[in-house]
Amino acid sequence: MNHSIKIDISTIDAHQNAAKQLIEFAKGQRVFLFDAPMGSGKTTFIKSLCSFLGVSDTMSSPTYSIVNEYDTNNTYKIFHFDLYRIKSSEELFELGFEDYLNSNHFLFIEWPDLAIPYLDSYLRIIIQSENNNRYLCAEFI
Repeated sequence: MNHSIKIDISTIDAHQNAAKQLIEFAKGQRVFLFDAPMGSGKTTFIKSLCSFLGVSDTMSSPTYSIVNEYDTNNTYKIFHFDLYRIKSSEELFELGFEDYLNSNHFLFIEWPDLAIPYLDSYLRIIIQSENNNRYLCAEFI
């Protein structure tokens, strides 16, 4: 089994195909950690991923709400976290993070450092720029 993948996401048009490739690569893994600098396109790509998975709601960054919940046209939900403003494990658990983990729904987590110690496995996603192109690199952890 291939443990990593690199996908070109340089244009917004490439996002839908990249989302399809990422979901196929994930093989049922539902916890995705997005590790990339501010302004690198994490939220934009997550919107494309949600759209591919059947979300029809208006999507927005959970910067202030910390977590947004989206219904899909399937039986699962998507929980999109932005943990940038969370300062401690206590705050994370006050959000009910453990319940989200045990829900078997998709978790897309931006700024995931505080969550990592509580995860058994996940897909780590890095967005990087090379030669004016943007790539999404994913690996199983």
